[in-house]
Amino acid sequence: MYTIDIPASTPYKVHIGTMLLEASGELVRTACGGERAVIVTDSNVGPLYAPIVSQSLKSAGYEVFTFTFSAGERQKRASTLIDILEFMAEHEFSRSDAVVALGGGVTGDVAGFAAACYMRGCPLAQIPTSLLAMVDSSVGGKTAIDLKAGKNLAGAFWQPRVVIADVGCLGTLEPEQLADGCGEVIKHGVIRDSRLFAQLEQTPLTTELLHSDLGMVAAIIARNVEIKRDVVAADEREAHARKLLNFGHSAGHAIEALEEYKLGHGSCVAQGMVLIASAAVMRGACDASVPDRIARLARRCGLDTTCRWDADRIYTEALHDKKRAGEHIDVVMPHAIGSCSIERMSLDDFHELLRAGDCRHAASAHEDMAQEAGQEANTL
Repeated sequence: MYTIDIPASTPYKVHIGTMLLEASGELVRTACGGERAVIVTDSNVGPLYAPIVSQSLKSAGYEVFTFTFSAGERQKRASTLIDILEFMAEHEFSRSDAVVALGGGVTGDVAGFAAACYMRGCPLAQIPTSLLAMVDSSVGGKTAIDLKAGKNLAGAFWQPRVVIADVGCLGTLEPEQLADGCGEVIKHGVIRDSRLFAQLEQTPLTTELLHSDLGMVAAIIARNVEIKRDVVAADEREAHARKLLNFGHSAGHAIEALEEYKLGHGSCVAQGMVLIASAAVMRGACDASVPDRIARLARRCGLDTTCRWDADRIYTEALHDKKRAGEHIDVVMPHAIGSCSIERMSLDDFHELLRAGDCRHAASAHEDMAQEAGQEANTL
């Protein structure tokens, strides 16, 4: 098991390993205290893991309640948040009792926001069950819901007391769900760790790796948590340095909205990263190999990197992004694998950036298709 200390305003530990659901009760008891615990989960994860976690919490002395909502990104909204708060109030929870978020990113976000709101804040334990949640959303204290105008527009910084990542849970994911988390894994390599990126190029994080070497998967998750820890420790409330974690996300979130959230977050972020990296190449700010390496690795991990939306549509949707500040927006620009910077640019400049990336990426994609067609012809 890996245990990583997170030096946030409220310090906590991230535990990564196997058979941790069975041990979750004592880990939550040590970190959170309280007499009652509410497991917040969704209709997909709850039947699989809520009984195990509930029994462990009961064995640790908790009176346990379970709140289950319908699975899906569209449930990350105010009505779900209010339903959780009403459930806690109905069962007379106190501010010293624990909220246990059991599930993927949507569950962690909405349950975390509920913990931040209920009686002005109560202890939160994150038990992520998806790769995306393990490497990204469960760590760092960001909680949010979506509004009609855009993604994550209402939320709070609320650090968990403990994060419990049982990598055995990844075995129940569909291949596309596992791939979805790889967008954030690739992002971490681009912004901070060229060795991690090269390792993934050598051995992509796929279902095959999950079944053959769970220890390597746990090590990859631990390295991603360390990267996020280092960024968050330098800037917990996203004044500047933490914005590095948004690489590919302004365009990626816009693509998610245009796709009506039917395309996975990982694919949308991958498309956003390729688009911005392509633009950086066009501006002479980035090594020419970067967007192609990102695209190839993303495809090997099972992500769709073919964006069907033009730069103008993406720009219009990105105007709702929370990283916009008036007539400016902060954009993470890559220079090489492992090296990025944050640039504040005007909205007009951002628009032109997206157009430049769109043109370069389209040309690169055409070249890749030609090469693949040539390889196929040689094979025949």
